[in-house]
Amino acid sequence: MPLFTTGSVRATALTLCLLFLSLLAIDPIQANARPPAIPLANVYHSGVNLEEYWVSEKLDGVRAYWDGEQLWSRGGHVYAAPDWFTAQFPRQPLDGELWSGRGRFAELSGVVRKVQPVDREWRQVRFHVFDLPQPETVFEQRYRQLEQLVAASGSEYLELVEQRPVASHDELKAQLEAMVSAGAEGLMLKRRNSLYRAGRSDDLLKVKTHEDAEARVVGHVPGKGKYEGLMGALKVELADGRRFRIGTGFTDADRGNPPAIGSMITFRYRGLTATGLPRFASFLRVRNDEPVPKAD
Repeated sequence: MPLFTTGSVRATALTLCLLFLSLLAIDPIQANARPPAIPLANVYHSGVNLEEYWVSEKLDGVRAYWDGEQLWSRGGHVYAAPDWFTAQFPRQPLDGELWSGRGRFAELSGVVRKVQPVDREWRQVRFHVFDLPQPETVFEQRYRQLEQLVAASGSEYLELVEQRPVASHDELKAQLEAMVSAGAEGLMLKRRNSLYRAGRSDDLLKVKTHEDAEARVVGHVPGKGKYEGLMGALKVELADGRRFRIGTGFTDADRGNPPAIGSMITFRYRGLTATGLPRFASFLRVRNDEPVPKAD
């Protein structure tokens, strides 16, 4: 009996053909999608030598990485920005933040997450760049190059985040209070002689009037009393797997339509308990800044 019959050969050939066609149908962007390797911030702490740093406003926007062709989210998805938005961007990587003004994070995230961009909405957005991904160049030199790139681009949708020296802790705190009073989220410190490297380090520090963190929603606790029939608290999980509840910081609308299970939220807190959990945790917002996945 022959090892392969004519029918089996045809069936195998057909299967291989269909497999090849299915591979061709895969979106190459999504197939190669991976989070960009970007620097992340630690929290400002005592003992920092401020002479080594420059200060800038902490923008309450959406982190984005321009690879020379597309804008990527921190999670490794492509933002569907209109072609005209990026038409005059430099053809080299840039690190920055999509931003449309103070206190407009929810509105901004709704704009940039859409699969089909809406031109009139994107007209209000700017890509504010604060670093140039060049691993072998110190930040002070990278920033000077970044200034030249932004100026030469001629793009009205590309802006440079101003970086400046700060003399002392007292001056830093005074700037923080003034900026927060004006509606800013806080300040950022960048070490002038630091290299561009991925992950968290003291090369980049965030300075805020409160501490905040992110957690994943794992459950809803029913409300009691005046909140009967509404959500009373969220059960959340930290990145290390520890769980706790957040019961404050919600509007009545939030309680009537609470963050979905599985969603990421940002919360404020004041220090840690003896067991290392956040103290006086209060809901701040849903952290929905990743693009909506494309339908299959």
